Amino acid sequence: MAYFENSRASNDQEPLVLLIPGLNDSGPDHWQSRWAQKYGNAERVELGMWDDPHRNTWVNKLNLAIHNADRPVILVAHSLGCITVAWWAEYEQPPRDGGVIGALLVAPPDVDRPGLDPRLARFSACPRTELPFPSVVVASQDDPYCTQRSAISLARDWGSRFADAGAVGHVNAQSDLGDWPLGERLLSQLLHGHGPLPREIPLRNLGATQPDYELATGRRH
Repeated sequence: MAYFENSRASNDQEPLVLLIPGLNDSGPDHWQSRWAQKYGNAERVELGMWDDPHRNTWVNKLNLAIHNADRPVILVAHSLGCITVAWWAEYEQPPRDGGVIGALLVAPPDVDRPGLDPRLARFSACPRTELPFPSVVVASQDDPYCTQRSAISLARDWGSRFADAGAVGHVNAQSDLGDWPLGERLLSQLLHGHGPLPREIPLRNLGATQPDYELATGRRH
């Protein structure tokens, strides 16, 4: 089932989907790479320095890709790419009615956690400012780089919706997700709108038996 534009032909009426990989890039079996091949309105951002990332370099390359876009942009980030988006928003302070109209932020790592890979720690302390565009944070129940509770905390601070991906590790190629239909559905909801955020849901409701799409509070604590 197609959840958004699935033609390889360009469609100027569709927002541009910028795919932002994390550390070591996204390989051919990663859902981001599959989306880049499958959807005509999806493009990978070439951040470079994939195995030795530099925060400001990545932020600047993301900023260039956004400013070079000839239409509204949806950001689809994975892992360290999510933190890059947060730093971009922190540095650039984009307006709420700017070119970025939404973001799907998948498996953000906890870059502030002691003992983490030092390449991830270069991106700490993670910005906690509310994002000025609609966003969804997606996290697994067993991601080795971030507990789901920490991801929910990020979603709250960023003013994002929260989606439970299930027990699928780091939501990457090793998770064996194929085209990742849940992600496609969440992206479609961003593209077509999903109504206002509710103000609060209890953390205890975010367990394994929850629906696959839950909303986190935008309220700071």
